[in-house]
Amino acid sequence: MDLGLANRTALVCASTSGLGLACAQALAHEGARVVVTGRRRDAAVAEAEKLQGAIGIGADLTKPQDVERLVEDVQQSLGAVDILVLNSGGPPGTRALSTTEAEMLSAYSLIVLPAVRLVRLLVPPMQARRWGRVVAIGSSGVEQPIAGLATSNSARAGLAAYLKTLAGEIAGDGVTVNMVIPGRLDTDRVRSMDAARASATGKMIEEIQRQSAATIPIGRYGEPRELGQLVAFLAGHQSSFITGSMLRVDGGMIQSIH
Repeated sequence: MDLGLANRTALVCASTSGLGLACAQALAHEGARVVVTGRRRDAAVAEAEKLQGAIGIGADLTKPQDVERLVEDVQQSLGAVDILVLNSGGPPGTRALSTTEAEMLSAYSLIVLPAVRLVRLLVPPMQARRWGRVVAIGSSGVEQPIAGLATSNSARAGLAAYLKTLAGEIAGDGVTVNMVIPGRLDTDRVRSMDAARASATGKMIEEIQRQSAATIPIGRYGEPRELGQLVAFLAGHQSSFITGSMLRVDGGMIQSIH
């Protein structure tokens, strides 16, 4: 299937590893010119060198000046951005009752504010060209809050609400906005969470992973590439009637029907 991404420029946030990198790889495979980003410029450049037609730019997206510089650098190097993939790391775990204001503000500064800044800079030109794609990588915590991740659940749900609002405002301009919801995918963050649970319970990490896999109807953790391929599809022309949606890549794990 030709997704029509040849000569499209895709900016993928936090894409030096994990799900962001899987998205960058999938988009590059479909012919897009990909911008790999990360706080470490050397890591961004190294990963970009592995992809056809990609460039790597270092940027700390929690800093407004870095966001502005990133956009300027991309436009100078590759031209207008057609596809924006929003992604970020996750904040440390916290329980709701003990969460401080500073911890909540930090989570929003990591997850929500960079997305708002990038949308304000990149979406109006997409509207003017009458074509664009915004795809965010969310979390299962948006639909089914994860115990011990109060700030992450809150910030990611806030981002989902913001993007749903945005989708309705710009749908008539040829720009779609969607969020993908990963379940338990085999990433460094999931492995670290499994390791922390193993340490807390005194169990072997392999036992923790077997127990977790047993809660997934498909019976295994997902692979990052499986999410990346969905993001590439949502960035393509075949997805032009899909907007304001949250699509799960979870192997049936999430129990809610919404």
